[in-house]
Amino acid sequence: MMAVLARILARYVSGALVAYGVIDPGLGREMALDPDLALMIGTTLGGLAEAGYALAVRFGWQR
Repeated sequence: MMAVLARILARYVSGALVAYGVIDPGLGREMALDPDLALMIGTTLGGLAEAGYALAVRFGWQR
């Protein structure tokens, strides 16, 4: 599931960067379809989720 979300996020971010003229469409297409970028985004999202859980446990926010 995380890989699917990472791929969707990569497509939206690359689309926004192309729409605002920050990058050219060729680079945006490559960013949207790059499996290594999707892996990096997925890893980052997983790390953020784990960090959020660790904070919740530490401060007693977890039920």
